[in-house]
Amino acid sequence: PNATKVFVNGVWVGIHRDPTHLVNTMQSLRRRNMISHEVSLIRDIRDREFKIFTDAGRVCRPLFVVDNDPKSENAGSLVLNKEHIRLLELDKDLQRELPPEQLREQGFGWDGLVRSGVVEYVDAEEEETIMIVMTPEDLEISKHLQAGYSLPEDDKNDPNKRVRTVTQRAHTWTHCEIHPSMILGVCASIIPFPDHNQSPR
Repeated sequence: PNATKVFVNGVWVGIHRDPTHLVNTMQSLRRRNMISHEVSLIRDIRDREFKIFTDAGRVCRPLFVVDNDPKSENAGSLVLNKEHIRLLELDKDLQRELPPEQLREQGFGWDGLVRSGVVEYVDAEEEETIMIVMTPEDLEISKHLQAGYSLPEDDKNDPNKRVRTVTQRAHTWTHCEIHPSMILGVCASIIPFPDHNQSPR
């Protein structure tokens, strides 16, 4: 009665008695590039199911990973750090010197971010089971609120400043948007003035 069913591509392959450990292990393997970054891991706690999808044709999108390891000194912050930024900066210099084929082998680049677990591809079904914060700034605000600090007042003089979310109900974030506009797909994001009504014909 306490076992969790394990499905691979929709086929029931077995059961597991410690699903939390299994999911954490699978996520760790994916973030360390031991299994493909395109594999989806979905744990449905209510239905006691753990689904693994490896089939083609699933629409995935990239998100920054938030470090949730309580033993980590970086807990609650993005996995992305200054070392990753430094490696990306070095890629700029390599771009001038190396041809594209060599750059792909020697450079860090986007693939390096995916391999080191900084960026994770998430499909529509896995997106249902994760908590996504909109910006790294919102992540910092959430950390400060949890620590008991009050937020400074917004500057009313700057009309172009991004409006902050008022309530921060979630305490645990698992991922962060790379940019808020990436919620929309390619087609939706090129529509001019999407936040305005269509004018009457």
